[in-house]
Amino acid sequence: MRSPYRSLTRRGLLTGTLGSAALLATAGALTGCGTKGAQQTEAGCKSEDLSATEKKLAFSSWPQYMDVDEKDESKRPTLDAFVAKTGIQVTYTEDVNDNNEFFGKVQNQLAACQSTGRDIMVLTDWMAARMIRLGWIQKLDKAKIPNVEANLLDSLRKRSFDPDGQLAVPWQSGLAGLAYNAKVAKEIRTVDELLTRPDLKGKVTALSEMRDTMGLLLQSNGHDPTNFTAAQFDDALNKLKKAVDSKQIRKFTGNDYAPDLAKGDIAACIGWSGDVVQLGFEDDKIKFVVPESGVMLWSDNMLVPNKATHKANAEELMNYYYDPAVAAKLAAFVNYICPVKGAQAEMEKIDPDLAANPLIFPDEAILSKSKVFMALDEKQEKDFEAKFQQVIGA
Repeated sequence: MRSPYRSLTRRGLLTGTLGSAALLATAGALTGCGTKGAQQTEAGCKSEDLSATEKKLAFSSWPQYMDVDEKDESKRPTLDAFVAKTGIQVTYTEDVNDNNEFFGKVQNQLAACQSTGRDIMVLTDWMAARMIRLGWIQKLDKAKIPNVEANLLDSLRKRSFDPDGQLAVPWQSGLAGLAYNAKVAKEIRTVDELLTRPDLKGKVTALSEMRDTMGLLLQSNGHDPTNFTAAQFDDALNKLKKAVDSKQIRKFTGNDYAPDLAKGDIAACIGWSGDVVQLGFEDDKIKFVVPESGVMLWSDNMLVPNKATHKANAEELMNYYYDPAVAAKLAAFVNYICPVKGAQAEMEKIDPDLAANPLIFPDEAILSKSKVFMALDEKQEKDFEAKFQQVIGA
């Protein structure tokens, strides 16, 4: 038995809704979001928690990011069990289709210290960092999430945008690294091979997600993507530009590289582990590679926005999903990296093959090479994104 194949991965939805040019335009439009009137403070925007008297919770997430019953897709086994256990009624809405698009839905309310009608939002690291920077996220009570404190993977602690782990709790994670089709390409081990090897010329794609592609190139130059300078970014970008100018790289993509990789139309690429897990179910010649220089680790995070009125209920749900047995049931469906220690042993009882998959449960050798991209301030976000888009031709 294996998890149901999903025709469109969650990570694909992250970049699939808007093209690169549109993402740049949106990012440019949002660079003013830290101006006076948008920024909030804990003292200036206080929230009232009604959890003690209102046993309910509004939860916004991505499509295909919650386990469903194979016989009845209206049932969500782990979430239904939480409702039964706690009596907290959960309104679960799959209304996050793209980080920037979702930002547009909620920015006016959050900038004005008004309710979004949501108690949990699931957003990717860089968007979580932006909202934290703007003061739009409530601090969590660590005493109410002991499972998170005990079971969060060490590699996901002390992240630059939330060093104390008080604001963002990883829902699922993934890796950006290299992938190749062994039917049409020899093994690839390094980013430099991908960008220069003659037999791969014109058969390579890279990701239009700046943080993933540039994070890998920074590592390949010996720089730390968790803490780098503008000069180091430019150094890595020059390497990328050479590969574009030489036509080594055919194009930049969201996860639409996946079918081309499966067919052998491209030989190798920068890609995401979640895609490769799915492709590997169909063809074991599709390989994911952790580059020798390192791999990028990203997460989608549970956040409690300002003016959410059920924070304690939200914390109870976060704590529940960090129970290893519950986390394993969720991971068996979504197939991304499970951020919960102890879930691998529980997965053995569900599906030993998935338990042994290093793209769902990375070993220490992989995790020790993984980095989370540095949190950017507004100017850095605008400047780096503009430079990157210019090179990739968006």
